[in-house]
Amino acid sequence: MFPKQEVVAMLLAGGQGSRLGVLTKKIAKPAVPFGGKYRIIDFPLSNCVNSGIEAVGVLTQYQPLVLNEYIGNGQPWDLDFMSSGVHCLSPYEQVGGADWYSGTANAIFQNLNYIERYNPDYVVILSGDHIYKMDYAEMISFHKEKEADCTIGVINVDLEEASRFGILNTNTDGSIYEFEEKPQQPKSTKASMGIYVFSFDKLKKYLIEDATDTNSSNDFGKNILPKMLSCGEKMFAYEFNGYWKDVGTIDSLWEANMDLLDPNVTLDLSEENNKIYSRNPVMPPHYVSDSAIIQNSIVADGCSIAGEIEFSVLFAGVTVEKDALVTASIIMPGAVIEEGAVVQYAIVSENAVIHKGAKVGARPEEMENMQDWGIAVVGDNLEIGENAVVSPKAMIDEHVPGGAAK
Repeated sequence: MFPKQEVVAMLLAGGQGSRLGVLTKKIAKPAVPFGGKYRIIDFPLSNCVNSGIEAVGVLTQYQPLVLNEYIGNGQPWDLDFMSSGVHCLSPYEQVGGADWYSGTANAIFQNLNYIERYNPDYVVILSGDHIYKMDYAEMISFHKEKEADCTIGVINVDLEEASRFGILNTNTDGSIYEFEEKPQQPKSTKASMGIYVFSFDKLKKYLIEDATDTNSSNDFGKNILPKMLSCGEKMFAYEFNGYWKDVGTIDSLWEANMDLLDPNVTLDLSEENNKIYSRNPVMPPHYVSDSAIIQNSIVADGCSIAGEIEFSVLFAGVTVEKDALVTASIIMPGAVIEEGAVVQYAIVSENAVIHKGAKVGARPEEMENMQDWGIAVVGDNLEIGENAVVSPKAMIDEHVPGGAAK
C-alpha cells in the first residue's frame, strides 16, 4: 500500500533526439551533458524536489542505459524515498503483447497503474529536454484557484518567432479558447512550454478514450488537449517569466551553455534555496598551469589546463594542453585537446581526442559565406588526427585520420 500523494509528476524522457545528431547516438536526449556538471534531466528532476513533489515517474524508451544508471535510486535529488521517490518506467510486455510508446499520451496511458498507486489529485506532465528553473507548486496553486481541468505552462516569445511554436490564444482571465500549431499569422505570443497540470480524473478519462481511437496519434498536443478544449473542459494558460530554453537542437544546446557565461541571463544554477542537483564523480580540483589563459569560462573539477580557453564550458576531467586554443565551445567529460589544436564554436563529446595541430570549427568572421557556418560536433570516443581539419557545421561520427579534412 502506497501513501497518497497529492501530486505525481511524469517526466517524458524517451525521445530519440535525432536533431542532436551524434550526441544522442548512444544516449537518450535527457542524458546529454550540460553546463559543466549537469545533464539535461537534472533540471526537471530538481524542479520537482524544489516544488515538494515526491513521486516522479521518468518514462524512458530510446537508449535508456546511461539515463537509468545516472538516475539510480534518486539520491542526488533527494528522491530516494522508500514508498515514493523517482522510478524509471520503460515499455513492458502486457497481456495483449509488447508495445513501444506510440506517443506522449500513450506513454502516460501505459503507466496509469504507476500513477494510480498514489491516488493523486493532480498530475504534472513534463518534458526532459528543457533548461529552466520553475516552482511547479505555484502552477499547481494557480490550477486549483481556477478550478481548472488542465493548465498549460506558457512563455511569451517574440512575435516573429511565434510561428515556430504551438500558440495558445486566451481570454482576459487566462482561459484558453484556441490552439494553433505553428501558425503562419499567430494571434498571440503565448507559446506552450510542454508543461501541463491535469486534474487526474479528467486526465485518466481522456487517456482511456484516446487509447481506443484508432485514428489518434496518441499525442498530448495533437490529440488530448484539442479534444479537451472541444469538449468544453476548463483549460487555462499559466504564464512563466523566467529563463526557459528548448535544447532539442545543436544550436539551442550550444546557445543555452553559452547563456551560462552571460551575466545578463537570469539562470543561477547555484542558488541555495532553488539549486539544480546532479550526480557527479568525485574528482580532484582542476589544475591550471602557469602557461594557461582562461577567460569567462566554466572549468569543472578534474580538468588540467595548460592552453588558452575563452568563453567555453569544460566538463570534468577535460585536458587542454599547452598552446591549444578553445573558443566558444563545449568540451564534454574526459575529452582531450592536444598541444597546438584549435577548437572554435564546437561541441566535443565525451572522451574524444583532438590531436596535435588539428582544427575543429571556425569563428563566424572567418567565413566567406555565412550559410556554410555552424557549430561543429565531434562524437564521443572519437579521434581527430594530427593536423586534421573539421569544418564548421560538420557532424563527426567516425575517426578522422591525420591531415584529413571533414
